[in-house]
Amino acid sequence: MKLTVSFPLVRVLSSRARGTTMNRFRLSCGLLGLLAIAASGGAPEKTGADTAKLLTPEASLELRSISDLQFSPDGARVAFVVAEPPKSDRRPRHIWLYDKKLGSVRQFTFSAKDESFPRWSPDGKEIAFLSNRDDQQQIYVIRADGGEAAAVTKGKRSVRSFAWSPDGKKIAFLAPDAKSDAEEKKDKDKDDALVVDKDEKQPRLWLLTLATGEAKALTDAKWEMSEVAWLKTGDRLVVSATDHPESDQETHRIFTISAADGSRHLIFAPHGPFRELQSSPDGATVSYIGSRVDGPSPHYLMLLDIDKRATRNLTGASLDRAVTEHRWMKDGSMLALYADGFRNKLIGFTPEGMNTNPSNPPEGNINAFAISETGDIAFAGQSATTPPELWFWNQKNAPQQISHLNDSWKQLTLSAPEFYKYKSFDGLPIEAALLRPAGADPKAKLPLIALIHGGPTANWQDSIEVWGQLLAARGYAVFYPNIRGSVGYGQEFIEMNRGDWGGADFKDVMSGVKDLIDRGIADPAKLGIGGWSYGGYMAEWAVTQTDAFKAAVSGAGLSDLISEYGTEEHPSYDEWFYGVPYESDSLVKYLNSSPFTQLKNAKSPVLILQGESDTTDPPGQSQELYRGLKHYGVKAELVLYPREPHGLREEKHLLDRLNRILAWYDAHLK
Repeated sequence: MKLTVSFPLVRVLSSRARGTTMNRFRLSCGLLGLLAIAASGGAPEKTGADTAKLLTPEASLELRSISDLQFSPDGARVAFVVAEPPKSDRRPRHIWLYDKKLGSVRQFTFSAKDESFPRWSPDGKEIAFLSNRDDQQQIYVIRADGGEAAAVTKGKRSVRSFAWSPDGKKIAFLAPDAKSDAEEKKDKDKDDALVVDKDEKQPRLWLLTLATGEAKALTDAKWEMSEVAWLKTGDRLVVSATDHPESDQETHRIFTISAADGSRHLIFAPHGPFRELQSSPDGATVSYIGSRVDGPSPHYLMLLDIDKRATRNLTGASLDRAVTEHRWMKDGSMLALYADGFRNKLIGFTPEGMNTNPSNPPEGNINAFAISETGDIAFAGQSATTPPELWFWNQKNAPQQISHLNDSWKQLTLSAPEFYKYKSFDGLPIEAALLRPAGADPKAKLPLIALIHGGPTANWQDSIEVWGQLLAARGYAVFYPNIRGSVGYGQEFIEMNRGDWGGADFKDVMSGVKDLIDRGIADPAKLGIGGWSYGGYMAEWAVTQTDAFKAAVSGAGLSDLISEYGTEEHPSYDEWFYGVPYESDSLVKYLNSSPFTQLKNAKSPVLILQGESDTTDPPGQSQELYRGLKHYGVKAELVLYPREPHGLREEKHLLDRLNRILAWYDAHLK
């Protein structure tokens, strides 16, 4: 059960969660279903031609997101990626540009496929990016002032990532070997048996000389490369790599590799997962986001002295919050983005490592940023009622909104969350957010849906979360608890549900529901629960522990933690929480936390939603749940989405999922 990720409120930082769910019976008159809000006092009054509209599943798909912000070397422009609304079987992405001097924002690439990962050449005259416009993902280069993009890599292989050399003459990239003619023939003849952990082609490190177009491999085919960055001296690269790639273990280490001959040197073997390798301006230090000891997910900003091969935890003592991204400045200082409760915030560090909080920090929630050499900051900002837009901030005046990608959302009525804290069963403070229907009678008891985020090392954030906003538009109150295990509250808080899924974390949920009932907000006779990934697991667990919930929705959940470990793509994440299920002590823990062992207690109707190509939480998990519920006569419905991975992508599936969720709750709670 691994990460990835996100819903947004509230967006998930990293999780085994993603997305939402839908329905086929689209409540033929969506408006008719929305009128039910009047019973809860939810319908807004009309104010003439500019009447605000309630959110619908169709409108919810029109949300654009912003990511991967990159300043040009002179700080005059910003390249960034915009994910467009889903179309047919995909969600297209394109590169946009902000010009500081002109104050303009414009789309820069326009292919019918995807463009992503924009990177400026060191002289700022060109932009390289990844695109699958010829099926395989290749590196393209285009002049920064416009024109036609040209592919600089080719072949029947897909490039994973790349980095410009400091002199701009070479590009290092990660890609597997292309299939040979013999391998192509075997595929055509369906002679394609594959030995697991042996026959997969792993990404190698290649060096492309732009003047000649020649690309040479710097590493052996048996090595797997997952990240690459140049040291500023230009003679070496730093990589995350392993010579024994295996799907069930964390075996990557940090190496330097000579750009001249490919010779490599191990400089550090971090414990647990790590990511986002970067080189300091002087080339003496490598920074990365790593684990305190061994996991469960990258958390701290770490500095690695290359010559001494020693690390320093930059944020462990002074911050203890999950760092999501970071950037170096020319003088050796740094700026980082970290999760703090429901929001992401910026923090600076001097070259000596001292904290320097930016003055006049942005009030909104930041989900991506870039900083220029002069200290200008561009960021993607949003909240639970304002969609993502590009903002520019000179760190002197208030940030200015630059883009208007999601202006269509201005006509929609969204519910603003109430952020608050309550005490769990053991006195532990839990932060939560509550959505109420717009215009709801403050004295009325409302039907309540508890939504649980993925992960468990994820968190709800102050961002638009479609599932909950649609429910609020239909008259429901929506409860978002950041229960123990969530990021944003320190490493100790994350570790509080180690080996205890469905234990204290579930009691956190129930304590929060009881609090809302006691305060007269929630109607105890009309309670529902739902979630995706770990959130789906918690919905499954809930119906085996209590009949308080009259309806549950489990998306890509986990019913059997033992078979989950044996069939998922990256089980090392689960292993951190429970060990391996082959040993008796761990086996008991896996069993005790598995919903399928207690399905005989279930009574609540359960809607189960599952992508058929999900390797994070494989379809067997939902099938086991469905079969068990059926055996005990519990009303259950299993919906499988062909071709879909852990987070659904196809437009019709996304709509179907949302509509099914709404119809399920309406059928059992109204």
